[in-house]
Amino acid sequence: MPFIPHTDDDLAAMLQTIGVADIDTLFDEIPAALRVAGLPDVPPGMSEAAVVRLMRSRAARNTDTLCFLGAGAYEHHIPAVVWELATRGEFYSAYTPYQAEASQGTLQLIYEYQSMLAGLVDLDVSNASLYDGATAFAEACLMAVRASRNNNSRRVLVARYLHPLWRKAAATLLAGQAVELVELPAAEGRTDTTALATLDGQDFAAVCVPWPNFLGGLEPVDELTDWAHSRNMLVIAVCNPVALGLLKPPGRWGAQGADIACGEGQPLGIPLASGGPYFGFMACRQALVRQMPGRIVGQTLDIEGRRGFTLTLQAREQHIRRSKATSNICTNQGLMVTAATIHLCLLGSEGLRRVAAQCHANTRLLVGALTSLDGVEPVYSPWFHEAVLKLPQPVAPVLARLAAAGILGGYDLKTDFPELGQALLVCATELRTAEDIEAYRQALAGALGMAAAA
Repeated sequence: MPFIPHTDDDLAAMLQTIGVADIDTLFDEIPAALRVAGLPDVPPGMSEAAVVRLMRSRAARNTDTLCFLGAGAYEHHIPAVVWELATRGEFYSAYTPYQAEASQGTLQLIYEYQSMLAGLVDLDVSNASLYDGATAFAEACLMAVRASRNNNSRRVLVARYLHPLWRKAAATLLAGQAVELVELPAAEGRTDTTALATLDGQDFAAVCVPWPNFLGGLEPVDELTDWAHSRNMLVIAVCNPVALGLLKPPGRWGAQGADIACGEGQPLGIPLASGGPYFGFMACRQALVRQMPGRIVGQTLDIEGRRGFTLTLQAREQHIRRSKATSNICTNQGLMVTAATIHLCLLGSEGLRRVAAQCHANTRLLVGALTSLDGVEPVYSPWFHEAVLKLPQPVAPVLARLAAAGILGGYDLKTDFPELGQALLVCATELRTAEDIEAYRQALAGALGMAAAA
């Protein structure tokens, strides 16, 4: 419930003082056609006690499930210490550290995050994150268009199997700035490099390459990077950060490496919680840093030679001159970054490699177990972390039966990629055990109406 301290007498005195008849007159600049008379779908307000009862009843509907669903949000192990530290008052309530001398702890944490993220993708500099992976991808496209010096194109090439929801979000954000996303040709679950010649003679600002892609496939990143650079395009890598524990980082793609890397940071210590929260990450080469949205924390020395931290680069127009801003979506998602920083510190490079390796090993076991059932077939290889399976029946009702058995069975690809037919995207992180995988196999057999051999 909102707390509004002003009484009717206060409002009347204010209106009389400024010479306005009523509150609505203060908003007369907004055209009548853009105003709504009310919000008919919003229910009436509730008391605090009623809200508590409602939320408790909804919480009671939560059940434990076995999760084999990935598709951009992943259930990883999060050490208890991550959120024990992240929810300390010093971090939990901290705001953007505009006043450096009073925010050294927060600034140091962001600096450490930037350092680790830049090292993970093998690029020169990282910002302090964005809202989520979808907006980070959109911002990377805008950044590439601004930074392109060799052509004036406002078109960006995007792999067919980049996250479909990210593409939709980016299309919405980019449309207002007349930036167009153009789909790359695809075959066998990844970009078809044999068809790239059809794009010769056209100008594009950049090419966006997922690593791995939405289907878990491994794109030909070296070939695509060199192809793009030879045609004066920038290269945007859209990465799963856990996969980089095993896979080649974007900074080493091709002869020169990618120019920008972005992605979703949720796999780094952020729990799954009804659609959020998330945070986006972004890094780039030094030559592009002035086009990067958000803010960058740097390390320095004070006049006595002591180490200190400060906001090294932030375009002030992001705060005070919206029309001049490189971006108006430049939050640092500070609490999520805090958790990710602690998570990465605990894992280290070897720990991240082991997590990635176990995820891949578990997905291999999962694919092997499920394809032992009649009619269940693998569709593509190679892949990492996620794989596409073809089912002998429509996927949606099968997933509903699995959910009734307490299993989140995966993602139905029919809507986003109808050419795949009755295809299911499955994922197994390091949390899944052999017993979990066998339980899924038995449940899928039942959902398909067949007996599962022991």
